[in-house]
Amino acid sequence: MSLIQRVSTIEQTDREPAYGSVKSIRRVISYDAFPPRDEPFEPVHVPIVPAVPAYKVSTSKRLAQVCFTVLACWLASGIVFGFAALKPVLVSVGVYRELCSSKELQAGVEVCYQQDLRLNFFFAIASTTCNVSALAVGTILDRYGPRLCALLGCASLTAGAILMASAFRLPDFDGFVMGNVFLALGGTFIFLPSFQIANAFPKYSGSIVATVTGAFDASAAVFLFYRIAFETSKGAFTPEKFFFAYLAVPALILVAQFTVMSHGNYKSIPELEQKQEKARDVTKDVHSSDDELDDREVRRMRGRRREHRESKLAELDKLIGDRREKARRDQQEAERHAVSGVWGALHGKSASEQMLTPWFILLTLLTVLQMLRMNYFIATIRAQYEYMTGSEHFARQINAFFDIMLPVGGVAATPAIGYLLDSVSTAALLCILVALTTAIGIVGSLPFVWAAYVNVVLFCLLRPLYYSAMSDYATKVFGFQTFGTVYGAIICLSGLVNLFQPAIDAATHDVFHDNPIPINAILTSLGFVFGLMLVMYVIVQGRRIRSLQAEQDETASLLVSIAEDESEYEYSTFR
Repeated sequence: MSLIQRVSTIEQTDREPAYGSVKSIRRVISYDAFPPRDEPFEPVHVPIVPAVPAYKVSTSKRLAQVCFTVLACWLASGIVFGFAALKPVLVSVGVYRELCSSKELQAGVEVCYQQDLRLNFFFAIASTTCNVSALAVGTILDRYGPRLCALLGCASLTAGAILMASAFRLPDFDGFVMGNVFLALGGTFIFLPSFQIANAFPKYSGSIVATVTGAFDASAAVFLFYRIAFETSKGAFTPEKFFFAYLAVPALILVAQFTVMSHGNYKSIPELEQKQEKARDVTKDVHSSDDELDDREVRRMRGRRREHRESKLAELDKLIGDRREKARRDQQEAERHAVSGVWGALHGKSASEQMLTPWFILLTLLTVLQMLRMNYFIATIRAQYEYMTGSEHFARQINAFFDIMLPVGGVAATPAIGYLLDSVSTAALLCILVALTTAIGIVGSLPFVWAAYVNVVLFCLLRPLYYSAMSDYATKVFGFQTFGTVYGAIICLSGLVNLFQPAIDAATHDVFHDNPIPINAILTSLGFVFGLMLVMYVIVQGRRIRSLQAEQDETASLLVSIAEDESEYEYSTFR
């Protein structure tokens, strides 16, 4: 093999990553946790309804689809996380009041111990459903497309709303937990397919994804708006009426699926780039059947083929940009990968191998703990600050502030999160996360009103940042080929561990006599230890990856230089 051939082999290896390579080609993210056995690392399935290029659908219709997707996410995707706003309403109408002891009822407590535990379990099981169901929903999405997900989401939301409304109407029917489970499941079916609408306008896909994510955070405000309506109407707008009225949301989504939304997905940017390269190939104007035609007919047919090809190329250039825009986009992507410092660390390895590495284990430990902390705080914020401030009035005000900040913070933080993901190394981003989680743990343990407001603000900024950073870490370290399995496993484990939240509630009440500070201190300490271990590991491995990358680049440059010298020598000898 000549040196030129060896250089060609190296370049091909860079395009198609080998086992453990630090370089990788761009892939379409798949959420499928169960890829076929004959292609264990290939996430892309042939859907029942094939994807279509966005230019085949009018701009106005695609714009309407994006707007409706954002609206559906806002109304349905994460409403169960507005539990802190709904809980006072549930307490006000006496949900699970029958669990209170006669002594507690005589004392006139606002919410008794067993009632509080059951209400918090009501939220914990819904949060777990959101996380665990992502595995199944991702598989359905990849194999059967977004429409089936939307239909299943509508069915789940309808079942959840009916169960919740019936539970309020029928005193002997406890449909609260199952109702909330179906609302959570429906939200996942609506949310997960929403990211693919970004391919409707590939040039603005980043902004669309950020908007969809912001809509998910904002969906927590649905229960906030209801609580305001409940209090304004002095209880006349009952939960039963609200949940029956909420049936309009799945009905709206169902109608839109058959009027506005497309049956299948839009082609992704890599798929469109392949079509673009084919459209630039002038040899496509020539067919083998031309030999059977006379010269005049051949010229006419080739002219028609050229016009069709150039028309398609113009549409594609308008949709995703020409070669200069592609080069600029690739350069930006390469710079982002270089900034991360860990891009391609485990690309090319199987999901099972990746899950045995510290990259996965440390991230999973940190994520499981942080999700448990976040959901514990959402469920118990009012009880925590009622104890620490010694004032029911201040606790109610802090709870109300949190109800507003939870959706607003997610939306407001979106631009800053995008900047951090693109401009800061993964190790630095993890340092920011560890610093924030530790600061929240410290401030959240201070028995002052000002500390409570600071804690709420930090929490509402951390939550969207953590979710975004976790998925960003997964794509950079593990790669797109195994993203669905690895990311889904992390989310699923986090959801299962969240079932221990009622046990933490019980420990707070029974062991620490309603004092949340010891639990917060324990969780903060564990989070700091796990976070510090992950940061140190990423820093060390990042240096190793950069060193290996530099060696590969140096070797490739040397071989190219030798090949050029050999080529010049052969050319001069031939002359």
